[in-house]
Amino acid sequence: MRIGVDYYPEQWDKSLWEKDAEIMARTGVKLIRIGEFAWSRIEPREGEYDLDWLDEVIGIFSRYTIGTVMCTPTSCPPLWLYEKHPEIIQVGADGQPIRTGIRAHRCINSPIFRDYAKKVTERLIRHFSGNPAIVAWQIDNELEAYPCTCSVCREKFRNWLIEKHDSIEGINKAFGSSVWSGEYSDISQIQPPNDYPKAWQNPALCLEWYRFTSECTADFVRDAMLTIRLEDTRVPITTNTWFCENTPDFYKLYELLDFVSYDNYPPVRIPDDPEDFYSHAFHLDLMRGIKGKGFWGMEQLSGSTGSWAPMSPAPKSGMIMGYAMQAMVRGAETVMHFRWRTALTGAEMHWHGILDHSNVPNRRFLEFSELCRRVSQLGILDSTRIVSEAAIIYSPEADAAFKIQPQVDGFCYLQQLKAFHSALTRFGANVDIVAPNTDLSQYKLVIAPSLYVNNKTVTENIYRFVINGGTLVLTARSGVKDENNNCIMDTLPTVFKELIGAEITEYDPIGRGEQVIRDFAGNEFRCRQWCDILRLSTARAYAEYNDGEYRCMPAVTMNRYCSGVAYYVGTICGSDFYESFISNLMMQTGIPKLKGLPRGVEVTTRTNGRDEYVCFFNNSEKPVVIPLPKPMYSMISVIGKDRLELRPFEMDIVRK
Repeated sequence: MRIGVDYYPEQWDKSLWEKDAEIMARTGVKLIRIGEFAWSRIEPREGEYDLDWLDEVIGIFSRYTIGTVMCTPTSCPPLWLYEKHPEIIQVGADGQPIRTGIRAHRCINSPIFRDYAKKVTERLIRHFSGNPAIVAWQIDNELEAYPCTCSVCREKFRNWLIEKHDSIEGINKAFGSSVWSGEYSDISQIQPPNDYPKAWQNPALCLEWYRFTSECTADFVRDAMLTIRLEDTRVPITTNTWFCENTPDFYKLYELLDFVSYDNYPPVRIPDDPEDFYSHAFHLDLMRGIKGKGFWGMEQLSGSTGSWAPMSPAPKSGMIMGYAMQAMVRGAETVMHFRWRTALTGAEMHWHGILDHSNVPNRRFLEFSELCRRVSQLGILDSTRIVSEAAIIYSPEADAAFKIQPQVDGFCYLQQLKAFHSALTRFGANVDIVAPNTDLSQYKLVIAPSLYVNNKTVTENIYRFVINGGTLVLTARSGVKDENNNCIMDTLPTVFKELIGAEITEYDPIGRGEQVIRDFAGNEFRCRQWCDILRLSTARAYAEYNDGEYRCMPAVTMNRYCSGVAYYVGTICGSDFYESFISNLMMQTGIPKLKGLPRGVEVTTRTNGRDEYVCFFNNSEKPVVIPLPKPMYSMISVIGKDRLELRPFEMDIVRK
């Protein structure tokens, strides 16, 4: 486990480089990341490269045994390139070129841009290949599934559709284009979704557009990766990501890369609403699940955020250390804080780093220094891993399809995943968040919220898991659409009817309205947004509606299928229901459960196959006391303890 910082030497006077390296080394920083926005310094004029300053920076930090993550600078083409080739600028949904002047406005499909991007990448890799100070390569920065509608992207999209569907007739059939006289008679008529709201447009077209843009982003990454690999077969390659406006398909994005990198900015204001699942434990578990192994935090919260939005509150005492430790125990092998020093110029001058504009060590710097010291003492965790008996399936296509056609007021796909994740972590369970086609055989419990878009391979995977003895949870809005994002002519949940032993006779999108359900033990819970009315065949009711016209009708069901069990949750409830429900499922499946954890405390268990280390993180603003079942040895304070007393955002790690 290592701590690093994002560093921008091109933004600082050279006289600061050596001073910064010396302070970082003394503090315990092991890595810097440089170069992702520096194309204009690397190639100030076409074909004229200046890498001497990078040599100097890398050399200085290397002398202090600080390694470098070198980035390809392709997120920010220099203005001379936009001036010479304005055709490389992205075109928006309205058909107008996006204004340049900030970042990421290039079209990644443009052959001209790709040629220049390859040249600058080749120059960098040939120059730095074999340099032992380079510990990783980062491709571009925060790549999105860019919805560019330029002529290159339009033509490429048309060809992509023809290749997939064989003909115009095949496209019309897949899209159901007879609606609103939308049938194509010529390939030239196919256009990307325009600036109308997506819900007004053909949902099949919109989902294919998402798939296409995600594949284009993955293709850009693949080309950059191959360019690097031709010269350097030693150094691992990544790119950094986050949940953004045009979130790409993470599984496609990282398919060929060596490891996942995530930009982690947990909230600094803890919400009062218990239904607001604020913890980034969900994001971290998802990142670990993309490749099923450790990842990096390529950017990590360091101070008040704000540039294009008003500034947030400053991180409270303990947050900088606590959130970095939270990321590490959940799989982050390296955490890079953004950034070393707050920028004096440019749009991000109020997105604060470890040091303020004054360059004077402050409270955050002292806490960061203590974090570096603590991480250096936890090397024993490097040989451990997270073993989970429960998994949650995340489907990028379902996420995209729900954004295209919002189901009901208040409905959010990711919130459903977070509700189940929060309930599992409430009882101290390790949780993997995995792709729909992941081998599920290692898990006892799998939760698959709203598998909205049917995929035959995924459906078979789900059935196989239950047939072999697994316990599965499906929820409302499963099996609604075919692979083309068109509704299936069958009673819901269509392909899953046999599995859940029930079918939906009617559904009611109640939105902000509320009803009450009662479970088999007589516990009552409020539900909202959605009510499926279920007719049972082989299933039994786990919970029924307890008021209104659906009174006594099943809301949640349980069905034994072959060697396994399938549950169906036909509504959306508050956290009290999910905690009660998950508690029962953990007991039935034999997943160990910690009782009595204070609200906000998160537990991660790591093992090396011989010893287990239990990490307790107080992700709340209140101090907590946690009794231990027996005295345990603390890896933090190096003493035995029979209870843990944690300040807000403090972590302790005990050997079980």
